[in-house]
Amino acid sequence: MAARFSAQNFLLRLFAALILVFATYNPEGYSYYHWAIAKLPETGLPGFDVLKAFVGVVLLIGWVIFLRATLHSLGAIGTLLAVAFFGTLLWLGTDRGIIPSDSQRAISYIVLLIISGVLAAGMSWSHIRRRITGQLDVDNRN
Repeated sequence: MAARFSAQNFLLRLFAALILVFATYNPEGYSYYHWAIAKLPETGLPGFDVLKAFVGVVLLIGWVIFLRATLHSLGAIGTLLAVAFFGTLLWLGTDRGIIPSDSQRAISYIVLLIISGVLAAGMSWSHIRRRITGQLDVDNRN
């Protein structure tokens, strides 16, 4: 029998999602995007090497795991609703002056946190749903 799902389990998933999202891109310039992609010369890929390719594949694997789990547990409509919820919450925060709309860095951080939160919720939703409703999600695809 699986261990009970707890807040600590969710926080571990959130931490993993934060690492994945912020390692891929962040406004500080210390990310895969800035290291491997943004500094490439306009003439092609001479600055791209095997280490950058390997790290890119590792990040891609992480994204596929998180996105597949999120789409499987929340579904396309649930994922869209989660993004719409957080997107309109961000809009509300900027509209009411709570979030500075002229700060690209602040907006970037909030969007990255939202993406991480949606991915963590997607990774956790089956457990949360089971605790709330008592229903078990089963993947019966062969």
